[in-house]
Amino acid sequence: MGYETKAAAVVTAADAAAQLDGAGAEALRGELDALRMELKQDLDGLSRRLVSAPPVMGGAMATRSTAFGDAYLRKGMEAGFESKRMSVGVGGEGGLAVPLEIDQRIETTLKQISPIRALADVVKIGSANYRKLVASGGFASGWVAETAARAETSTPVFSEVLAPMGELYANPAATQAMLDDALFDVEGWLAQEVATEFARAEGVAFVSGSGVSQPKGFLTYPVATAGDATRPFGTLQYVAAGAAGGFVASNPHDKLIDLVHSLRAPYRQGAAWVMNSNTMATVRKFKDSTGDFIWKPGLLEGQASTLLGYPVVEVDAMPDIAANSLSIGFGQFRSAYVIADRGETAVLRDPYSNKPFVHFYATRRVGGALVNSEALKLMRFSAT
Repeated sequence: MGYETKAAAVVTAADAAAQLDGAGAEALRGELDALRMELKQDLDGLSRRLVSAPPVMGGAMATRSTAFGDAYLRKGMEAGFESKRMSVGVGGEGGLAVPLEIDQRIETTLKQISPIRALADVVKIGSANYRKLVASGGFASGWVAETAARAETSTPVFSEVLAPMGELYANPAATQAMLDDALFDVEGWLAQEVATEFARAEGVAFVSGSGVSQPKGFLTYPVATAGDATRPFGTLQYVAAGAAGGFVASNPHDKLIDLVHSLRAPYRQGAAWVMNSNTMATVRKFKDSTGDFIWKPGLLEGQASTLLGYPVVEVDAMPDIAANSLSIGFGQFRSAYVIADRGETAVLRDPYSNKPFVHFYATRRVGGALVNSEALKLMRFSAT
């Protein structure tokens, strides 16, 4: 019986009892008291549920995030959180899935600190491996007369790219006393610590990672001077700077122009330069024949500077200029490089291994690989 029906029954019984006397009235009053008691119990239960329910503003997700920080991170209470296995092959060993707000906070920081992640194609995957088919060569066509024979034309060549995966981890620690301090933002601290460590490791791996238990960096692929038509798939083209360990003395910016135009026109749309701070300091001093700097600083705060009309992204993991170094990259990274994220960040709270410190072992599985070697060009600091 619903709340409205019970309330109506109480009113009806009260009206009937008022019109009766004797035994009939007593029986009806007993029924009325029972209905009142049942209705009161139902209303009390509803009130308790409303008090314990999450607020409408913020929803269940905000309550879950607060519970994650207060109950799990501070006190180690695991009840109510989703269990996660620590490794793929061993069941029953658990961490906790990070609430969505924290995971998004880490993702945002990663994009701000790890520039290749902001440039490349980032995909979310649900399995241990990520493979991608890449077509090269394209279709051929030809002109024929109305009744002439049609010869078979060439078709694209498909190549499979496997993005090597690795497990990225961070293991920050705090004392229990610090976690008990109500003024300490444990969630913000955890997100920042994890993001900083992950960004540092990612920034190196996407550029120079070996591909063994980590992403394969784009600078670790073979290089050649051959153009797109004759270069093997998976080999990057480089343009020589003209001198071993530096630019040529006369008109060094001409080599940068050569690098831009070694990239075919479709890939120059959305292309960007990548280099580290020391290389940027060298390039910023180059002037054209009229004496103007070829480097154009951004006019607004946060706006990227441009070099020959294309934005420049500072990547600390790019090598300094040295003999035979590949210190400058230019290309459309969203077509050239793919980053594969496997699931969300997982956190395992460990208050036992290193008392009085509480460790937060955070893991994230990430892969990366070069998928289109035509969309990225490099400058090698060599004579040829």
